[in-house]
Amino acid sequence: MSDLATTPLTENATPYDALLIDAAMGPLRRFVPDASTAKWAVSLARKPRTTARRFGSLAGEAARIAAGTSDLAPRRGDRRFKDVAWTDNPFLHRLVQLYLAGGRTAEQLLEDANLSERDRKRVRFLVENVTEAVSPSNVPLVNPESAKRAIDTGGISLARGGAALVRDLASAPRLPEMVDSTGFRLGDNIGATPGAVVFRTEVFELIQYTPQTDEVFEVPVLIVPPTINKFYALDLAPGRSMVEFHLQHNRQVFVISWRNPDARHAEWNLETYVQAILDALETVEEVSGSEQTALAAMCSGGILASIATAYLAATGRQDRIAAFLLAVTVLDNADAGTAGALIDPAMAEVAKARSAQTGYLDGRYLAEIFAWLRPSDLVWNYWVNNYLLGKKPPAFDILFWNADTTRMTAGLHADFVDLAMDNTVVRPGALSVFGVPIDLGAITVDSYVVAGIADHITPWESCYRTTQLFGGETRFVLSNSGHIAAMVNPPGNPKSSFHTGQDHGPDPRAWLKNAETHEGSWWNDAASWLAQRSGDLKAAPKDLGSARLEPLAEAPGTYVFDK
Repeated sequence: MSDLATTPLTENATPYDALLIDAAMGPLRRFVPDASTAKWAVSLARKPRTTARRFGSLAGEAARIAAGTSDLAPRRGDRRFKDVAWTDNPFLHRLVQLYLAGGRTAEQLLEDANLSERDRKRVRFLVENVTEAVSPSNVPLVNPESAKRAIDTGGISLARGGAALVRDLASAPRLPEMVDSTGFRLGDNIGATPGAVVFRTEVFELIQYTPQTDEVFEVPVLIVPPTINKFYALDLAPGRSMVEFHLQHNRQVFVISWRNPDARHAEWNLETYVQAILDALETVEEVSGSEQTALAAMCSGGILASIATAYLAATGRQDRIAAFLLAVTVLDNADAGTAGALIDPAMAEVAKARSAQTGYLDGRYLAEIFAWLRPSDLVWNYWVNNYLLGKKPPAFDILFWNADTTRMTAGLHADFVDLAMDNTVVRPGALSVFGVPIDLGAITVDSYVVAGIADHITPWESCYRTTQLFGGETRFVLSNSGHIAAMVNPPGNPKSSFHTGQDHGPDPRAWLKNAETHEGSWWNDAASWLAQRSGDLKAAPKDLGSARLEPLAEAPGTYVFDK
C-alpha cells in the first residue's frame, strides 16, 4: 500500500473553503511571516540549548560537506537534481548538500518548537514554500541544464525566458505558463463530442449529446460540473472523455455548462444554482421522456447537487432521481485538513467582503492558490522550463482546461464559505433552501461516491464521510488518483486502480484496510452500477431536443467560450 494510503491527507490538505478564502485575500498572505511565525521564534528562543544544538549540527554537516565526506543526497525521484552535473561537479554537489542540510534543519527546528497544531501547520507551509523557492535548481546558470542551454543557444534561451517572465508577471495569475495552448481548439479537438444546447438560461446552458449507440437506457444521466473551471474536463479528447464513455455505454447524457459570471451577476447565490439544477432536471425529463434521471456531480457541483437532491426529498419529489453519483466532493467539513489552521471566522468575513466589492471571485486567483499547493510541480518546475531553459510548456489537455478559469459570483462565494465554516449541510435542518429545511439523511436513493487517494483539495477521508450522511445504500470507490485525474480516469491506463469495500463504517482507515483493490478505471465499475439503475434499453432518439425545445447551438455551446 502506498504512503498516501497510510498518511491521512486531511493532515496536509487545503480544503475548498480555505481555497475560496485564500483566493479572495491573495496567496501572498500565506508567505508573509505572521503571529504564528513570531510564536515559532519565541519558542525557539526559550530553548537556547536545543536551538544551539541544531545549528551546531548544521555547522558540523557543513564541515563534512566541505571535506567531501557527507552522505547527504536528494531523495530518490527528486527531478530537480536529475542532471548528472549535480553529482559529478564538486561545487554543485556541495551546493545541493548544503541546501538539503539547511532544509532538514528548518524542519527539525519546527518540530522542536512548542506550537499549537494550528500554528505548526501555518509555519510549516511557510517553511516548505521558502525551502522550495531557494533551491539551487531555480537559479539561472547555476542550474546545469540552464547553463548548458544558454551556451548551446548563445544566450537566446535566457532572453526568451526573461521575456516570458515579464509577460507572465504582467497579469494574473502571475505564475509560469503551464501549457502551450496553441494546438487546442475548443469544439474541435477538445470538448468536441457531438451534441447540442437544448436549453439556455442566464445561469447555464444544458447540452444534450448525440447518442453513439442504436439503443439507450430509459433513464438519462444529468451531469453537474464544478462552478470553477469549465465543464469540458468531462469531455476532453476522444478516449479521455467521460461523456463519450457513457454515450458508448448506451446512455443518454446531458451536461450543465455554467455561465462565466461577471459583476452583473453578483447576487447569484446558492439558491440560484440549486434552482438551475432543478430547471435542468425538468428539461432532461421533458427531452428524454423519462420520469427519472441519474444525477452525477463533481466537486463544488456535488455540493449543489446534494442540496438539490435533499430539497427534492424534503418536498416529496425524490422519486425523480434514479441514482446519485458524487465525485471528489466534500460535504462534511469537520476536521477537513488545514482549514482550521489557515482560516478563521474573521478572515472568512474579510474574504466575503472582498469578493462582494468586485461582485465575483476571479478564477485566476483560485488557480494561483491551487498552484501553490504543489509548488514543486506547478510553479518551480515551470519556472525552470520556461524561464531558465527558455522552452515552451508542454501541450496537455488537462492543463489547457485548468488554465481556462471562470469566475464565481460573490453570492455563491459567500454561501460556500458559510456552508464550510458552519458545516450546516450535514446538520439536519440547519440549512434551508427556498424556505424548506433540508436533511441529507432523507436522501434514500442509492448513491455512488468517488474520491482520489492523492487528492489534496477534497481529501478522500473527508469524501468518505459522505457514506455516513445519506439514508440510502452507498457504494464508496477510492481511485488511486488525485483531484482531476480521479475524474479524468479513462480505461486503458495500466497504472489505474481503485478500491471498493462492503462495510462502510465510520472509520475510513478501517474501511481501506479491508477494501478490495481492482486494476483499471472506476469508470467501468460506475457503468455497471449505473446500468442496474437505468431501466430497460430502448431505441435511441433520432433528433436532439423536443417538440418545444429545438437545439440552440452545437456542443460545446456558447457559454463555454466566455472569458
